Amino acid sequence: MRKILYVAGREFNATVMTKGFVFGVLITPAIIGVVIYLMPRMMNRTPPRIEGRVAIVDPTGAVAGRFKAHLTPAAFARRREEERRRIEERTPASVRRSVSGTPGAAEAMERSVKAALGEVPQIELEVLPPGTDPDQAKAPLAAPLADPGKDPQQRIALVMIHPDAVQPTVPGAYGTYDLYLKGKLDDRLIDDLHDGLRDAIVAARLDAAGMDPRRAEGLTEVERPQSRTITAGGEAETNEMLNVLLPMGFMGLLLVSVITSGQYLLTSTVEEKSTRVVEVLLSAVSASELMTGKIIGQMAVGLVVLGLYAALGILALFSFAALGLLDPVLIVYLLVFFVLAYFSIAAMMAAIGASVNEMREAQSLMTPVMLVIMIPWILWMPISRDPNSVMAVVLSYVPPLSNFVILLRMTSSSPPPMWQAWLAVAVGALGVYGLLWFAAKVFRVGLLMFGKPPSLKTLIRWARMA
Repeated sequence: MRKILYVAGREFNATVMTKGFVFGVLITPAIIGVVIYLMPRMMNRTPPRIEGRVAIVDPTGAVAGRFKAHLTPAAFARRREEERRRIEERTPASVRRSVSGTPGAAEAMERSVKAALGEVPQIELEVLPPGTDPDQAKAPLAAPLADPGKDPQQRIALVMIHPDAVQPTVPGAYGTYDLYLKGKLDDRLIDDLHDGLRDAIVAARLDAAGMDPRRAEGLTEVERPQSRTITAGGEAETNEMLNVLLPMGFMGLLLVSVITSGQYLLTSTVEEKSTRVVEVLLSAVSASELMTGKIIGQMAVGLVVLGLYAALGILALFSFAALGLLDPVLIVYLLVFFVLAYFSIAAMMAAIGASVNEMREAQSLMTPVMLVIMIPWILWMPISRDPNSVMAVVLSYVPPLSNFVILLRMTSSSPPPMWQAWLAVAVGALGVYGLLWFAAKVFRVGLLMFGKPPSLKTLIRWARMA
């Protein structure tokens, strides 16, 4: 055991002390962490207030008045307050509890919402006569957008209502409007202008048809409530974003850590074999001790990578006041399935590394391994959307895919029963045992073999010989 730990320590130090590891594995998460830390603070910066004039040419005479009411500061403020209330209502209860229990989080979330909605614009509607030349009316829009407060009379948009927008010349064929904008205008104001014009034109059409616009709005408007998910453990608010991002995040953590550490194991094994260093190592330890030590050492590397990126994910949730969305139990399962997935992939990587003489020869043998790793990523969306489908359940018990698939199912909106998760752990452990047995046989034979790289059939023959 002492020799195995010595080999593991040597393998770990030889990997993490290199410049490639520092820049490739440590610097990248550090940069991402800085971005995650700064992003919510940059988003909290309130954008400048929008001031200016919106010109409108309304040959119908029925749209401009209604559109003007939409652009008043009071109307803007009312819509901002309604949107803020909708955001609060749709925020999951777990996030609200996390925010209320974290000092300063409530204020940070309030600032983020206000920054996202922006200040109330100061817009004045300028009604132009119906015969206005369009080119002449659009000319002021070509000038650069002035800083807020410097030119509150600047024209920032032009609306041209079609003559048949309210009363069609052909029955049923209503016209629309044209909207011309000054460059670099806030996209939130653009959406607000479109919404206001649509509501004004629809109200004018209803009024022309002898119908009460308010009554028609009440008949056609259906408020979208917060949906709730029913499970065996009870009911909870549905979070569509969480249902998509959480499985993807956990799958990404598992894949990045396993692939990174497995690739380092393959590279170090091939390098030691090609430089004949392995012959010196075998004079001090057995082939089994060498393989075990290398796998354990690279597992420590994988845990470092997993810890770095998991910390980035937690930092992102904390920065956006969404830490309450994460169930701590999932972190435990992530570690369990990392160990199972890593040993499965590491066994195959060790066998490939011991059987070839250089990295170029390893590509053909690595192809089936990489395909196995990528299958859960390819099937991520159908599995996360329907975690209890026949395909998802079957793949949960097919090692080494089971380690990835069951984690996807557990982070989905409908996690499987615990007995399925632990059965997948047991099946994964049996798969790890079989792959380690195969890898040990190949490792013992192939480590001192040189010449033509073997095929998969040859590797199986080596395992039977050893």
